[in-house]
Amino acid sequence: MKDYIFFDLDGTLTDSQPGIYESLRVMLEHFGIEKTDEELKPFLGPALWESLPKYCGFTHEQCVDAVAVFRKHYFSTGIYNNNLYPGVEELLKRLKENGKHLVLATGKPEPQANEVLRYFDLTKYFEFIGGSTLDVSRSKKAQVIAYAMKNCSLTQEDCERIIMVGDRENDINGAHENGIKVVAVLYGYGSQKEFEEHKADYIVPTIQELGDLLLEL
Repeated sequence: MKDYIFFDLDGTLTDSQPGIYESLRVMLEHFGIEKTDEELKPFLGPALWESLPKYCGFTHEQCVDAVAVFRKHYFSTGIYNNNLYPGVEELLKRLKENGKHLVLATGKPEPQANEVLRYFDLTKYFEFIGGSTLDVSRSKKAQVIAYAMKNCSLTQEDCERIIMVGDRENDINGAHENGIKVVAVLYGYGSQKEFEEHKADYIVPTIQELGDLLLEL
């Protein structure tokens, strides 16, 4: 039985794209770079420490500068340009009422993750809130998931009790690295092709179907 459900945040519980795009543009303008919405899409999900070298060719020093610019804007403004997906709170309530243990495992820095859940009054549903660190010591999704497992007193022997819910390839890969199966949601930022290529264990199109599946598992 899957009684521990690890949730991603951006693109899974909330539609944070408007605020992230806004802050990404401020960051890139700092370097004289312009990108279209389509070019910004790959930045949704993975940590900036991974995305900036991959998509902009940034050095470590440039990444340090860029992340500081992004966070200054995002912390003050962008974080609130965000919307809860319709049906998410009902989903969390339904799962809790059926005895599921809910855990947040997000690549978003932990202080930001806590603020988003507080802003939407969702903190009460989660037994543990795990995110990345503000430095690079815990930035990859696999590290965040392992950190959340440790703080929930879950070991590798408990992997069959856990299911990860996310919307990007880093959610799938990070969970699989920890021996955990994944439900990928199509209402977020990923695609059917992406999920199939990275071998998501389950793919669901809607929040209602997500809830049904999680209760079946």
